Amino acid sequence: MPMHDGENNLVLVTGGGGFIGSHLVAQLLGMGRKVRVLERPGTPLDHLPLDSVDLAMADIRDPEAIAQAARGCDQAVHLAANPNLWARNSSEFEEVNHQGTRNVLQCCRSAGVQRVVYVSTESILSPPGGRHTITEETVTALDDMIGPYCRSKWLAEQAAMDAAGSGQDVVIVRPSIPVGPGDRWMGPLTRMMRDFCNGRIKGYLAGDLNMIDVRDVAGGICKALDCGDPGKPYLLVNENWTILELLQFLGEHLERAAPRWRVPYALALVFAYLEEFTCRHVLKQREPMATVTGVRLTQRPFRFDGRHSAQALGLEPMRDCRDSIIEMLLWCSTQPGMGFDAANPIQASSRPSP
Repeated sequence: MPMHDGENNLVLVTGGGGFIGSHLVAQLLGMGRKVRVLERPGTPLDHLPLDSVDLAMADIRDPEAIAQAARGCDQAVHLAANPNLWARNSSEFEEVNHQGTRNVLQCCRSAGVQRVVYVSTESILSPPGGRHTITEETVTALDDMIGPYCRSKWLAEQAAMDAAGSGQDVVIVRPSIPVGPGDRWMGPLTRMMRDFCNGRIKGYLAGDLNMIDVRDVAGGICKALDCGDPGKPYLLVNENWTILELLQFLGEHLERAAPRWRVPYALALVFAYLEEFTCRHVLKQREPMATVTGVRLTQRPFRFDGRHSAQALGLEPMRDCRDSIIEMLLWCSTQPGMGFDAANPIQASSRPSP
C-alpha cells in the first residue's frame, strides 16, 4: 500500500461539521494534522474546535467555491452529502450527492490535491434477491438501487471510481451505520431510537442492520488517507444485527418492552407512502416516521463481512456497538431539542449483558 506522509498536510474535510465529520476532524487534529472544514453557509459549527481549524463556508454545488476551498490542501475527505433517505425535493439528492461529488473531485484534481478519500455508504451494496453476506467483492448496478438517495450515492461512488481509473488518487470507504455520541443532525437510526424511547414504535419490520462506532469510522478514514490503495473500496463495518435485536436491546436498557408485532411489509410500505405525502404536502415541518426507501431496504440483505478491509487498514479491534449505542442514547438525552425528553432515565453503566 502507498504510504502518505500526512503529518503536516492540510486536509480538507467536506461535511466536517456532521456526525462522522466532527469525529474525523477531532482525530485528524489529534494526529497533528492541519484541517480545513468545508460546510454549508449557516450550518451551526460551535461544536467544532473553531480556534484549531480553517473554515470554508460553501455549498458543494458551487464549483467556484469548492475550487477556492481546495487550494493549498494536500489531502481531502469528501463526506458532505444529504444522508437521509427522504427529502421534500428529491432532486436534491442528485444535485448534492452525485453532482456535488463530481464538483469536489474535479476541483481537488485541478487544485493538485494529492489524495481524496470519498465516503460512500453501505446502502448501495445490497443487490436484490438472496440473503448472502456482503463483502468487498460484492458488485451492484444502478438498476439495483432503491429510491433517489441510493441512486445518487451509487452514481457518486461511480464518479469516484471513474476518477481513480483516470489516474486521480482516490480511495473509497463504505461505512455502515455509525453509532455513538454526536449525531446532532439525527440520521435515520437516531430518529428510530428516539421514536422507540418516546413510545412511538408499536411494531417492527424484519430486516438487517450493520453498525460500527462512529469513532471507528473516523479512524478508518484516517487510515485510508495514509495507506489506502487508489481505486480500491474498503468496507468500514462491524456488527450484524436485526432491527428486532436492536429494539430488544433498547427495551432491556430502558426497561421498556420491545414491540412483539411484526409489521407486514405491504402495510409498512403503505404507511411510508402516506407519511411521505403528509410531510411533503400537509405537515411540512415534520419528517416522516417511515420512508419508502427505508421500508424497501428491509427486503434486502444487509449482513456484512469486512474482515479483509479491517485487516488491510489495521482497524482491529473495534468498539463494542452495545456500548456505543448506550453512549449514543446518553448523549442524545442530554441535548435540548432532539426530542428524547420522554425517554426513561439513561445510565451509562447499566448495559445489559449481550
